[in-house]
Amino acid sequence: MGAMRILYLGDVMGRSGRDGVAARLPGLRRDWKLDFVVVNGENATSGAGLSPDHARGLLDAGTDVVTLGDHAFDQKDMLSFIATEPRILRPINYAKTAPGVGARVFDAPGGRKVLVAQALGQVFMKRPFDDPFSAIDAVLKAHPRGGLVQASIIDIHCEATSEKMAMGHWCAGRASLVVGSHTHVPTADAMILDGGTGYLTDAGMCGDYVSVIGMDREEPMRRFLTGMGKGRFTPALGEATLAGVMVTTDDKTGAAVDIHPVRQGGVLAEAGPPAP
Repeated sequence: MGAMRILYLGDVMGRSGRDGVAARLPGLRRDWKLDFVVVNGENATSGAGLSPDHARGLLDAGTDVVTLGDHAFDQKDMLSFIATEPRILRPINYAKTAPGVGARVFDAPGGRKVLVAQALGQVFMKRPFDDPFSAIDAVLKAHPRGGLVQASIIDIHCEATSEKMAMGHWCAGRASLVVGSHTHVPTADAMILDGGTGYLTDAGMCGDYVSVIGMDREEPMRRFLTGMGKGRFTPALGEATLAGVMVTTDDKTGAAVDIHPVRQGGVLAEAGPPAP
């Protein structure tokens, strides 16, 4: 049975997250014999968006695909850069006029193909986005798992855990992995759904967890305690924990046969797959 080992890392948060990915990802690719890596980079530049230079840094570290999110174009240079860099995906339902694409098929070792798509949720988000379910449905129907692609990865970027779970079940038996991003807190529910779809409600972030979801604690705590703000939120700068999930997929069917949460470095208890 041919198999692929796929790693997804959650939202990269500021300099701490970028440094953590640069320091640890090359070794993880080697030691875990990874075939394909997806990293969410939408908070990598000062906690809001992704600059072209920082995108190149994530790709140079060993990332195959960088996904974005609701902050996709906070860094205005990304508006033009995404059109020249096919390895960066913005949400498929962001806006009809947005540059770039929200789904693409990528090459993996051995001539295999991997579909990666990202959608934004609608619940509790700051602005209304198009329906993510119909958008992802169309992509999965056009790229059947085990047929045109050997694996398919869906990044569902949204606030509500219920919406992420609904997306997981909507894609069950059709995607290899459905993984949530956006809330920066890793969940403990890694599982394989019906039909061999790996699922995790939220991958967490790659950033300093001695923080308030990646931000230096002082300003958000002041606002919670007093109801008043004094300054801007700035990313925390301590050592990052890389958080995410790893799946092993069957090349013939595209089904996930194994799934493990990933925590590497920083203050969280380390987790990862057994040695290959």
